[in-house]
Amino acid sequence: MKDKTITLTPKGISQKQWSSFLLELNLMKKAWKPYGVNVEIKASGLKNVLKWGTTVHDDKKDGIRHNRSKRRAVSLSEIREERD
Repeated sequence: MKDKTITLTPKGISQKQWSSFLLELNLMKKAWKPYGVNVEIKASGLKNVLKWGTTVHDDKKDGIRHNRSKRRAVSLSEIREERD
């Protein structure tokens, strides 16, 4: 089958909108892949936008989840003692 080509030229788009636009196109690319459609995206800054925009930001370091809560852990026995 012959390759189809589409050209999108967004005008008046801010940097934030550009990043969101590229991330949306990447989501569309991933959604169509199971149906055998391989979408190729070429855009300025695409590599960096996808690198930072698809990262899962979690407070995990070395596989250990760090608890940033200011509340202290309370055991079940302490709760029972308070009731009595």
